[in-house]
Amino acid sequence: MKGAAQLRFKLGRPKRRNRWGGRREGAGRPRKDGRKGPGEVHLKRCALKKRFPVHVNWRIEREVWNLRAPRCASGLAKALWSGGDRFGFRLVHYAILRDHIHLIVEAEDRTALSKGMKGLGVRIARFMNRIMNRSGRVLIDRYHEHILKTPTEVRNARHYLLNNVNKHYKIPGPDHLAPVRPLYLPQTHMLRLQQ
Repeated sequence: MKGAAQLRFKLGRPKRRNRWGGRREGAGRPRKDGRKGPGEVHLKRCALKKRFPVHVNWRIEREVWNLRAPRCASGLAKALWSGGDRFGFRLVHYAILRDHIHLIVEAEDRTALSKGMKGLGVRIARFMNRIMNRSGRVLIDRYHEHILKTPTEVRNARHYLLNNVNKHYKIPGPDHLAPVRPLYLPQTHMLRLQQ
């Protein structure tokens, strides 16, 4: 009789239902920036050659003030100017918008672009944290880049920077936070053609 009683019990542990893992909405590791949905994709960036300029778009955190406010914009332009020509990295054009920055840069290679953007990000973060009397991250960790491989792409990117304020805020005419003249003289042939 003892053996028959043992057969009635289920062997093994009961399955525990938790709310982690599996294929469903919101499963997996939480995003670092606290937003929902896809952010800047963490894929390997493609190779960069010295002759191609790069259009970069860098977003800021939600808690950071409006970058176009006079107090922020004047100092931000100084931060861009001070870190614009280092490590084989050169900032040629920029446009400051409320919650992101557009840049057209030149770099000798992928490492120079990475170092230059990192240095620029540190300068921007230090300046913004100082005027906001806070600490923490200012720029979202990854920037979006587009390598400009043809003269048409360069012309379109430059036109986009100069007229972006009209698209976002319906402000006609030239934007004082997107200068027409280059910050540093360009070295790539395609950017020199656009001057």
